[in-house]
Formats: sequence, structure tokens, C-alpha cells
Amino acid sequence: MYDSGEPDPVNLSAREVPVHELPYDALRYLYNSRYCEVDRFSMIALELFGSVAPGWSRVQAVCDWVHSKVTFGYPYARPTKSALDVFTERFGVCRDFQHLAVTLCRALNIPARYATGYLGDIGVPISPDPMDFSAWFEAYLEDRWWTFDARHNRPRIGRVLMATGRDASDVAITTSFGIANLKQFTVVSEEQLP
Repeated sequence: MYDSGEPDPVNLSAREVPVHELPYDALRYLYNSRYCEVDRFSMIALELFGSVAPGWSRVQAVCDWVHSKVTFGYPYARPTKSALDVFTERFGVCRDFQHLAVTLCRALNIPARYATGYLGDIGVPISPDPMDFSAWFEAYLEDRWWTFDARHNRPRIGRVLMATGRDASDVAITTSFGIANLKQFTVVSEEQLP
């Protein structure tokens, strides 16, 4: 797969779309899902972000908040962790950052969907950790879906989208039935210069 080599697009003037004007297929990204307990965050989201100007700046404020309040670490991963768990524990992996941001956006009536794929270390300082699958999210503003990433919290180069869904349960990297022990996997994403 190939990426354009351009950073994630940004539109600081993108406006929120009132619920009654949303496209029908965006409405499902306002509801609760397995890892995103939207109804439990209505008051929290309003308290934290109700005074932020609607649109791009509000979604970015959600990303800024999650990025600054949640600590990343692979040992914090667990398959049952929901947005409410992340909010109270304040640590997790990339999917946890995105579940919390998605939930807060939905609680503010901004359609948000979970995205999964590859994200290489292109255009950023090299990390000592091996590359991995990654999660980010997309918010519906103006007239389209825009990429946001509460973990990295900056436009990145080289996202390779595999799938989008309501949360990680819709687009799991693997699904197993019974005991499955992952022994090893490798993800490589490299920059090809012209």
C-alpha cells in the first residue's frame, strides 16, 4: 500500500454539522458502542468542552485534553478497557486514547469513528520501540471525515488505513475463538524517496 506522502489534512475552519443535517450514514457514529459509553459522558464532555468554539477547534481541544491526561504504555493494554476505564485510570495504548476521544466527541454530538491501520515513523524522530499497528479516529465536520489522533496529537505522514468502525470491536486487528497465543508479529512502514 502507498500513501501520498502528505501530512494529514487540516481545516481549522471546518464547522460542526447540526444533527438534523448529518448524512444518514454518519448518525451511527453518535451512539454508544462496546468501548464508547457516550451516555455516561454527556455531562463530562459539556463541562470540559462546552465553552470551546464548535467545529475543528472543539475536536482539537478533545485531542489536546486526552493527549495531556492519558499516559501511553503497552503494559496498560487489556481487551476489556472502555472509554470510561481510560478516563478514570488515565493510561492506555493507542486504541484507548482514541476510544476516549471518540466518546467525548460523540457526547458533544460530533460523529466520530475509530480507525485502524499502519502508521510508520515518517517525518518524526525515530522511536526505539518497534513499529506496530496503530489506531486513530475520524470526526465528521463540514462535509467529510477528518483524521485526528489523540495519542500523537499532530498531523502525521504515512497513515495506511485498514478499516473504520464504531470502535475497536468493529475493526479488530485479530479475532480469535478460543485460546490464541501471539508469539510475534512485525509491522514495517518505510519512506520511499523518488
